[in-house]
Parts: sequence; structure tokens; C-alpha cells
Amino acid sequence: MSNHRLTQLQPYPFERLRDLHKDWQHHGDLAHIPLSLGEPKHPPPRFVVEALANVDALTQQLGIYPATKGNDDLRLAISEWLERRFAIRVDPDQQILPVYGTREALFAVAQALLSGKPGSLVGMPNPFYQIYEGAALLAGASPLYIANLEENDYQADFAAVTDAQWQAIEMVYVCSPGNPTGQIMSETDMEELIALAHRHDFTVVSDECYSELYYDDKNIPSSLLAVAQRVSQRMGKRPFERCLSFHSLSKRSNLPGLRSGFVAGDPELVRQYLSYRTYHGCAMSAHHQHASALAWRDETHVIENRLLYRDKFAAVGDILAPHYDLRQPQGGFYHWLRTPIDDLSFSQRLLQEQHVTVMPGTFLGRDTATNELAGGNPGQGHVRVAWVAAKEDCLVAAQRLADFAINLSADGGR
Repeated sequence: MSNHRLTQLQPYPFERLRDLHKDWQHHGDLAHIPLSLGEPKHPPPRFVVEALANVDALTQQLGIYPATKGNDDLRLAISEWLERRFAIRVDPDQQILPVYGTREALFAVAQALLSGKPGSLVGMPNPFYQIYEGAALLAGASPLYIANLEENDYQADFAAVTDAQWQAIEMVYVCSPGNPTGQIMSETDMEELIALAHRHDFTVVSDECYSELYYDDKNIPSSLLAVAQRVSQRMGKRPFERCLSFHSLSKRSNLPGLRSGFVAGDPELVRQYLSYRTYHGCAMSAHHQHASALAWRDETHVIENRLLYRDKFAAVGDILAPHYDLRQPQGGFYHWLRTPIDDLSFSQRLLQEQHVTVMPGTFLGRDTATNELAGGNPGQGHVRVAWVAAKEDCLVAAQRLADFAINLSADGGR
């Protein structure tokens, strides 16, 4: 016997990428530059590294079973950051739960909160972070892919969802700034989604792990909770009712290996999620909690990190703009790049000729031709380019992408 739902899972994008590239290896002398994985490569904050390496503190902390709820100081540090960053008043005791990285938490929240009843749906953007899909399937729900199309400025087309579908939805995942599109969800769209959640009785899960990487100080990402706070006060609802927000230190602080994040929001949902996690056994270790609190309390390294990305995007943009239909993302660290040939062939040939790896958009989306929503795979005809490496490597990679476009143009795009 086995869990039959496991058979519904599709291969992860990186598995598909390895298979796509198996016969397209580079045989020249160019060094490989990987731009397919969103793994931050900027240096982590020195003070976090030093805290993790403190032998005396580590000796004490390793002798402690960590609490699933996290320690008081970490939850306080998170609540203080939420108030500074988003002007949100969040109770650190009832409305915050530290998690062992948002990837694990975004998956586990569906297992904790979905009913598993036949016919239930989980809405998610398309293209999307594949954890959302796997979480829905393994919780016994069906994904409802909501297209983020170029003609809609890569925003979710909620208007295409029918009343019957809204009634069947138990949870909606949103991501702002989006992975892979880089688009920021407006507060107006957030408020409309929260209103739908109250009308149709579902939970909104907001993945905000890219919120500190933005490129226009006049268009700074908001949080679902900032909007929910106003809605709750106006409608007489409990604080942040039906809304949960997920944040991470991976992108904000260049600490992907720390596996540290948090969920905050509706105290009733946090209570249920904590009950699940008490059995799930994913408490963050005590030394990671201490280092995380230090990171949430410091903003200097975040500002410096954001400036590094802004500088890189400006530099690679100057190189790429003459050769591609280039669109500056509003946030995150990806270019969602339109390809002059189909994205699978683009990725294969780019690797073979220029020794640069990018992620085909086809692998990040799903074909929805069989349902009422916009047909086709909205990831098709795009590649995701992750500008996470050092600036020098990114400039070399950008020039290779430019050279590749020139070569494609010379041979008629074949």
C-alpha cells in the first residue's frame, strides 16, 4: 500500500530541466553560469554568521528542545519588524508562528487547514511555485490554475473564476512580488480577494518572501495583512480573518541555508496550524531562532542587498534591452524573459552554445486548455532568468544572452 496521491505529483522543474538538457551539453571552453535556480548568492550578514559560530552559545542552545511556537524573543522581533515595515500590529503570542523555511510551511499549511472533501479546490497563480500545487494535491484538493497572462500585465485573472469555482475553493495562494513574473499585487486586488474570501469562505495564503527586493521606491510591495487589518477593522471581523502571510530570511537576508521564516495572521488559523505543527515536528532549532531574531532586527543589510540587485538589474538591462523585449520586474530577482523561439529550444541551445542555464517557462506553468480558465500554458514562450550570482558573472551571462540573440537573428530564429 502507498499514498495514491503521490502519483498525482508532477516532476519538479529542475528534474525536467536536467532531462531537457541531457543531449545538449556545452563542448566549448566557456565556464558554466547557472541562472535557473533562485538561490541567493550575495554574502549573508556577518553578524548572523558570527552568532551561529559562537561556541558558548551554541553549546547551550544545542541542549534545548526547541518549542514549536518559537521563543518569545524571536516572535517579538518578527512583530516589531512587521510594524516597522508594514505598519501592522501583530500579537507576537497569538498571531505569529516561526517556521522552518517558507517552502516547508507553504506546503504544510494546506495539510493543516484543508478539509480533504471531494471537489474542493485550491486557487493558485499560473505560472507558479510548484509547492502550491503539490500541497493542494497531497491534501486531497484539486488545483485551480489562475492565469497570469502578459496581456493582463502578468496579474492574476480572478475575473475568470466562476461563482461555482469560488464556492468550491478552500484556499488561494498568491505570491507578491510574483515568482516568476516579478509583478507586485496591488492593495486593491488584495482587498477584492479578501472580500471574496469572506463571501465564499476560504483562506488566503500570501507568499511574500520577495517583499524586500523591489526596484521603485514609489511602488513598494505591501502585505496582505496590512490590507486585512483595515478590512477587519471596517467589517468588525477578528484580526486578519481568513488571511495568512508568509515571510522568509532567504531572499531578504541571503540566508537560504538557515531555513528560517514565519507565518502571521488570523489567530484562529495560526492556532490550528500550531496544533498541526506540534505533531509535524518542524520546530526551528534554538540557535537558528537566536540568529533569526538578530536578522529581523537589522535593516541595514537589507537595504545594502536591495541596492546590489538594483545595480545588477540596471547593468544587465543595458546589455539585454537592444536584443530582447525586456521588461523590468517590479520585485524579486528574476527576469521573466520573452523568448524569440520556443522556450524549450531556447534553453537547450543557450546551454549548448553559451553554457548558460535558464528555466523554461513551460516548466513553471500548467496547460489549462481543459477547463474554463484561459487555455494553454501561460509560461510558454518565456524563460526565468535568476540574477542571483555576483555582478561580474551576471554581466558575462547577460552578454552571452545578447550574443545568443544576435546569432538567432542571423540564422532567422531557427
